[in-house]
Amino acid sequence: MKLVILAAGYATRLYPLTRDRPKHLLDVAGRPVLDHVLDCLEPIGFDGSFVVTNGEFAGVFREWADGYAGSLRPEIIDDGTTSEADRLGAIGDLALVVRRAGLDDDVVVAAGDNLFTDSLGGFGEAARERDAALLAVYDVGDLEAIRRYNAIEVDGDGRITYFEEKPEQPRSTLTGIALYFYPRRTLPLVQEYLTAGNNPDQPGRLVEWLYRREPVYVWRVPGDWIDIGSPETLEEANRVFSGLGSRRG
Repeated sequence: MKLVILAAGYATRLYPLTRDRPKHLLDVAGRPVLDHVLDCLEPIGFDGSFVVTNGEFAGVFREWADGYAGSLRPEIIDDGTTSEADRLGAIGDLALVVRRAGLDDDVVVAAGDNLFTDSLGGFGEAARERDAALLAVYDVGDLEAIRRYNAIEVDGDGRITYFEEKPEQPRSTLTGIALYFYPRRTLPLVQEYLTAGNNPDQPGRLVEWLYRREPVYVWRVPGDWIDIGSPETLEEANRVFSGLGSRRG
């Protein structure tokens, strides 16, 4: 099983903090965001990992990787883009990694700016048991808030029966987050999706397309989830993870 971390965005909502440094490497409770992400993902168990970023920040990520002390030791892949105008999009970047690294493996895909307070080891266990596409989900508990994300409905076996990105009239408070498992056999469908001219960004769009063609199941995230996209969520992450550190200490 391989891990692909998506980290090619420019995070303009966090300017000026992210003019010269990617948000994935901003400090949260004394460590880079990406360190916390990998801490939670590591228990899944991988035999290779990749971080895909843009040409603007590839050097910064390589410096980080050289000093990273964890066991995953990700390879940095530069997608060659230099601005919002020419970026490939999250799904485009996933296809790039699959092609460039010659992946023929089960793959976990995660956003490099999503933080979790609990281990994600259970996600790996569920993926191996299902041997089918798997999406991590979180209940935001508010139909108004769900409009910013996506809304999902599932059957009694946890299989997705309805998925809509940024719904105008949401029917559920359950949202899919940027943590996915794709079995080896489904990887060719990533390029099929792109070749058909579908939206190359917003990784949930791939699930929205895929669940009508292949079974896609859900796994509920334990603990809290923080999607760092603004100064407010970065501040929340610092508060939450500083508190975790003091309790763990």
